Amino acid sequence: MTPQTAPGAARRPPVLEQNWGRLLPELSRPVSPARTPDPRLIVLNDEIAEELGLDAGWLRSDDGVRFLTGEHRAAGTSAVAQVYAGHQWGEFRPILGDGRAALLGEGRDRRGRLRDVHLKGIGPTSMSRVDGFATLGPMLREHLMGEAMQALDVPTTRALAVVSTGAPRDRDGQVLPGAVLARTAASHVRFGSFEYARTHEDPGLLRRLADHVIARHHPQAARAEHPYRALLAEIVEAVAALTAHWMQIGFVHGVLSTDNVLVSAETIDYGPCAFLDAYEPGARFSSLDALGRYAYDRQPAIMRWNLERLAEAIAPLLDADPATAERTGAEIAASFDDRYRAHRSLAFRRKLGLGRGADRAEADELTDAALALLAEHAVDFTGFWRDLAAAASGDERPVRSRFLGTVPGLDAWLRRWRALRPDEDRIRATSPVYIARNHLVEEALAAAVDGDIAPYTQLLGLLRTPFAERAGRENRRFALPAPGGSPRHVTSCGT
Repeated sequence: MTPQTAPGAARRPPVLEQNWGRLLPELSRPVSPARTPDPRLIVLNDEIAEELGLDAGWLRSDDGVRFLTGEHRAAGTSAVAQVYAGHQWGEFRPILGDGRAALLGEGRDRRGRLRDVHLKGIGPTSMSRVDGFATLGPMLREHLMGEAMQALDVPTTRALAVVSTGAPRDRDGQVLPGAVLARTAASHVRFGSFEYARTHEDPGLLRRLADHVIARHHPQAARAEHPYRALLAEIVEAVAALTAHWMQIGFVHGVLSTDNVLVSAETIDYGPCAFLDAYEPGARFSSLDALGRYAYDRQPAIMRWNLERLAEAIAPLLDADPATAERTGAEIAASFDDRYRAHRSLAFRRKLGLGRGADRAEADELTDAALALLAEHAVDFTGFWRDLAAAASGDERPVRSRFLGTVPGLDAWLRRWRALRPDEDRIRATSPVYIARNHLVEEALAAAVDGDIAPYTQLLGLLRTPFAERAGRENRRFALPAPGGSPRHVTSCGT
């Protein structure tokens, strides 16, 4: 565990801006984080602290730790819960909002960009659906997954810190240590934020929200002939790229409701997520997703569906004529399909070791043929793509060992692929050795909850450098899927 106070640490409280609550009070509600009896710093992300100009020494002090739980108010800080709506499992909920979270404010990074500092697990707000608190395991999971995704070059929210509160929480008959997560994001504006603003029939509010997002995330849209159309198109492009990122690393988000999708196109909310072991196109892991709405292979379609809901919400800003506005929004949202296919094609060309100049149609055919083989033979998704690096240099044994016996089509696929002269280094740079494999994550979290942070720290270290293979038998298991016969991994939304 991270020490409370580093010797000789400075004492400099952070200075945060309060843009959201000032500019959009209709989408903010004041909140008072609950008092924690015995807060202890478990994890502090020094990289993020440095990036935001936050004094890591002060954050490790008693006052700093209570700042990370929302109790110590730095100068000018006024915590607010953000208000939003959303479509959950296809049904519209007119108000959801931060039921156990608070936006402390925004800090500027070294490039002058604003980043939210946001707390999760601070106790009930006016929008709470349950008790408003969180427990240590899920909050550490958010930290771990954010760091893993960052290292895989996937846009993501990231944790600044995890603090245990000293207040145990009852979860399904288990008494678990309470915790607060301090996370950062380009912003926490969700598709559901626009849906909430639209339901108020207040064009001024919708316009102010859109202007805020343009200024914060897509300033180039302000210079377009139709800024709000340009804004929607920019969001579609960013979301298409994000979705392709997920698909090329075998990531299943698990609950892609419109309140869990950010207009900044950063991945958020890691409760029910999972990674593929054996490639299974329809894989789903959430205990709530009985029909597979958010399954791996349905993620592109559901993200387009979510964009259609965003287009409907923002439609009044797209044209003065309602019919034209609706049609324009639908057309922009529909552009997701071509944008996603382009990003997916580029992502898998890299995994195949092919450059931008490779024939796209042939590369796409090779990708689809490889995925069909993986699905038919339940081959480990991550391991297969990594093994292509050795195959590119002439050693096909690792990739062939993934398949049992003679596999019709594999020889022909390898010959066709090798004829394109794939680059071994490009494969190694895009296909990781280590991902946050579900069984390893659960193992590390269970140990941390029991007081042993070492397995968590070890796994975190590997996930922060996922493309560099580590020597030693003790690291070998981190590159392997769950042992044969293991029960199917099941996740929940209980973060």
